[in-house]
Amino acid sequence: MKLGIPRERREGERRVAATPETVKQLAALGVEILLEEDAGAAAGYPDLAYSQAGARIVSELDPAQLDVLAHVRPLDPDTARSLKRGAATVGLASPSSELPTVQALADAGVTSFALELVPRISRAQSMDALSSQALVAGYRCVLEAAIRLPRFFPLYMTAAGTVPPARVLVLGAGVAGLQAIGTAKRLGARVFANDIRPASADEVASMGGTFIRLDLETAEAAGGYARQLSSDAGTRQRQLLAPHVAQADVLITTAAVPGRRAPLLVTREMVQGMRAGSVVVDLAAESGGNVEGVVAGQDVPIPTADGSGNVLLVGLKDAPSAMASDASRLYAKNVANLLVLMVRDGALAPDFSDEVIAGACLTHDGSVRHQPTADLLAERAGSRREGAL
Repeated sequence: MKLGIPRERREGERRVAATPETVKQLAALGVEILLEEDAGAAAGYPDLAYSQAGARIVSELDPAQLDVLAHVRPLDPDTARSLKRGAATVGLASPSSELPTVQALADAGVTSFALELVPRISRAQSMDALSSQALVAGYRCVLEAAIRLPRFFPLYMTAAGTVPPARVLVLGAGVAGLQAIGTAKRLGARVFANDIRPASADEVASMGGTFIRLDLETAEAAGGYARQLSSDAGTRQRQLLAPHVAQADVLITTAAVPGRRAPLLVTREMVQGMRAGSVVVDLAAESGGNVEGVVAGQDVPIPTADGSGNVLLVGLKDAPSAMASDASRLYAKNVANLLVLMVRDGALAPDFSDEVIAGACLTHDGSVRHQPTADLLAERAGSRREGAL
């Protein structure tokens, strides 16, 4: 079995799908690992370390010669089509937004495993890439806010006077939000948080934050994920959050619904109600954003309502990639742990009766196995037929 590890081509992506540690882990199972030259360089893992761990360094991977391709970012359709029939892929696939690639994988007879689809059960925690990368992103977003805020985070009592602590509000208490709460608290800020899942209150408290309770419907879906609020409930949520947003020096938004556009939590008017110099960091900017007017990868100044200055709206992009070494360390283990489930005697032999393997499978044997994605593709094909008529 030949496992290929490519150098990621997407602009700004510095992570890699294997580390020397996971190369050793997989090589011990009889897997031959081919690593594209400099694949781990941007994450601080040199080719020499990989070769010493048992990988073979190649100047360029030939997808047609691989049995398995492990990747970070979703593949492009051309790469998917270049894989041999019966090959497999493991990585982030973003199926709802990468439909042409999903179709190409199915048409090519490739068995693809999307790490976003790994079931949220105890046995699969070591393969949960969404959680491992959210951990990195939650930490990074607080650092980005602290750099931009023209104030200290902690309380300081000095001979020249007392500097009060910054007030940080985190919206969304999933893995990223909880990490943001803990990081902001360790930096000395007063931290408040809200989530539409009431069960997250205890988790917020455990990280040192104060949970803000709003009079809203419960919105928890299967697996502990949040589900989309109704339109009326979303409006009510924004009304109730507005005074808390206005009091914050730093607002961090992390709310996401898997496979859907990020929910709008904060309007431009709410941002304009904050004090001049405040900072808003939207961790969901790449999936549409929780804050109205956010632009992924850009800092946008928003004039305050009283005309005293600006609030800085930060559209965080590639947050895990900004901490590529540890992000890759965690991600590579997610990939390796899923592969370990499927490798038998040096060959890939997925057992589709295993709920983890079946749940993570996106395409297999010429068809799309993930029903929501299959439905999206069917809608897309129907729209094209109607357009042709």
